[in-house]
Amino acid sequence: MESLERVIQPPFEDVFGKDHPLKGNWSREVFGNGNPLVLELGCGKGEYTVGLASRDPERNYLGVDIKGARIWAGARRGHDLGLKNVGFLRTRIEFIGSFFARDEVDELWITFPDPQAKKRRQKKRLTGPPCLNRYRLFLKDGGRVSLKTDSGELCDYTRELVRFNHLEVELDSMDVYREDWDNEITGIRTHYESLFRAEGAKIHFLRFRLPSDRAILPLPDEDE
Repeated sequence: MESLERVIQPPFEDVFGKDHPLKGNWSREVFGNGNPLVLELGCGKGEYTVGLASRDPERNYLGVDIKGARIWAGARRGHDLGLKNVGFLRTRIEFIGSFFARDEVDELWITFPDPQAKKRRQKKRLTGPPCLNRYRLFLKDGGRVSLKTDSGELCDYTRELVRFNHLEVELDSMDVYREDWDNEITGIRTHYESLFRAEGAKIHFLRFRLPSDRAILPLPDEDE
């Protein structure tokens, strides 16, 4: 991956408990422009990162994942397509605050994350309060968060959390392919999404806005 442009994979000691040199400098140093920055968290093979970048050359798109083999597939495709507005960051989500400064990110996509269904792992949900409160520190005030998932449980949980915290909802669908949409929601499909669809699974979508000026509170029956 080091032979490809705009692929960042810092060692553990460069981000544990301290800021990475690119913090606050992504658009200028990595993409060479001042365009808005969009993240895909848990990007896997980067289908959305590359797909969105292809559709929208006026924004920069960065896929984030810890699995190098997955990132390689997306980075290679972006390279082969000649896209200059796509990049990848290999790191753990718990270190995400080391990479982005306040108001540096305009929008987040979370596509088919692990639903973390087991009780002891629910704190690791990418749409749970611990993660949302991390995102607040670098997402612009009122920035959009888009969740696309085959897990009805995860979508229901996120929807309930969003309502409990009185967050603005832009889109909410229990089955995106029954909607009359022709956009990035139905026009881009991940590898896993294609498998889920072949099995007859419904694909859920929730888009909401995240404020930067107040903490996201856990549900009453949820551990802090």
